[in-house]
Amino acid sequence: MPSPTRLLALAALLRPLPSSRRARKVLPTKLPTTLPPPTPDNDLIAQTANQVDQKSAPPVDAPPNADVPPTSVTAIDGTVTNSTIDGVSASNSTRRRDVGRLGKRQSGFEKIFDGLPADQHDASIQGTAYLTYTVVNNATYNVQACLDWCADIDECVFVNVYYEFNNYLLDKVFGEHSNLKCAAYGDIHTEAEKLNFGGQQSYPQLGNETVPLTYITQSSGWGLPGIKEAVTPDGYDLVFGPTGGANNAPGYMGFAFIDQYDVAACAALCNGRGADPNGGGCAYFNIWRAVVDGVPTTYTCSMYYFVADESSAVNFGQGSLVVTLSRGYARKSALIDGGFEGYTGCDDFCFTDSYANWIGTSPSGGTPRRLDLLLPALRSHGPRIWTARLRLRCANYVVQCFMSSAYSGSQLEAPAKVDIMWNGMRVGGTSGFTEYTFVEASVVGTGSDELTFVGGAAPAWTFIDDCNVYKA
Repeated sequence: MPSPTRLLALAALLRPLPSSRRARKVLPTKLPTTLPPPTPDNDLIAQTANQVDQKSAPPVDAPPNADVPPTSVTAIDGTVTNSTIDGVSASNSTRRRDVGRLGKRQSGFEKIFDGLPADQHDASIQGTAYLTYTVVNNATYNVQACLDWCADIDECVFVNVYYEFNNYLLDKVFGEHSNLKCAAYGDIHTEAEKLNFGGQQSYPQLGNETVPLTYITQSSGWGLPGIKEAVTPDGYDLVFGPTGGANNAPGYMGFAFIDQYDVAACAALCNGRGADPNGGGCAYFNIWRAVVDGVPTTYTCSMYYFVADESSAVNFGQGSLVVTLSRGYARKSALIDGGFEGYTGCDDFCFTDSYANWIGTSPSGGTPRRLDLLLPALRSHGPRIWTARLRLRCANYVVQCFMSSAYSGSQLEAPAKVDIMWNGMRVGGTSGFTEYTFVEASVVGTGSDELTFVGGAAPAWTFIDDCNVYKA
């Protein structure tokens, strides 16, 4: 969906451009008819939440101390899936530890529920955001050792402590020779989620002997006061949250479910989301947790090509689904005034050589013209060039813009051409007759960079709007 500035540019195309170099007004007669930008399909999100099962527990045959797996996607736009997220790496020492918060987290654990007495069968947690497990010395019911271990895992906010009997691997194979399990989770769980009663055959069958089945005792839960504090991902600003309402805003691009409350994973999904043909690239995401009948069920990343705010966070849930821990994040553009609204030389249509945020040049002496950013070149004067200077970190970025070469009609616009130049090298662009089209190019920041648009020859005029330079 074109932004208001892009709509004004389109409207101005209804009138001929002035031939004089003086600044002149060009008043649009009316804006083009457009469809309203999409908003979230909350019913589809709720229906998909009922189809996805993200609850798990330590498998009976899994070894202890496995790395925390990377965050995975469990559904995309209503389709159930199971895949990892590009850009969200597997666990490593940085991901597992946060030494600066260790002491605070160790002292913050509280008992959420007790286990049943030792002589009664119990059940362990079957819940969302399961991370990994360990075993500790079972000479005593060693809760503190479990809490210390959980505190050493950055994502862990809850640990389920219990004995698991008749597990052959714990008893005979794994070197710890302990059956006191500590299961780590990235979300807080309650006694209502004690649904894993064991009952599996773990010991090998020997002849006709009866094989004992696994069972669980003394299953207690210990957690921090809430889900861990979210760290704003690189390339984003926190807009609001946490609150109990999800965004119901225009510019919606779709949603994904992930298996943990992982803000960095949502950012990676937004960065990698394909561009909307009308609205462009993902500029904002809303992460929130769905609690169904009091139980954490899914973690939603909703993506938008318009930046939203808390005023539109009015989706509080449907039926038994309640929205919790809703946060909104806006993608930061390294490009100042990518919509070219910073030029205030006139109210409507102007010519200008340069202004504070953009530098206009013409190697052959012609004068650039502007409507938001207009890159014409009179036939006798060669190309027009607009440049912005940036100071970026050494990292990968993406340049995104909307461009239109339709003013003079399909025949005269056939030779239209705009090159996107990054530090003197062509990295992308557009050519030929086109209505407003989303164009992007991958670049690498060096610390002192120039983004340049080089226009072709009139009567082929190219209009540019809504440009951003995002960290990739």
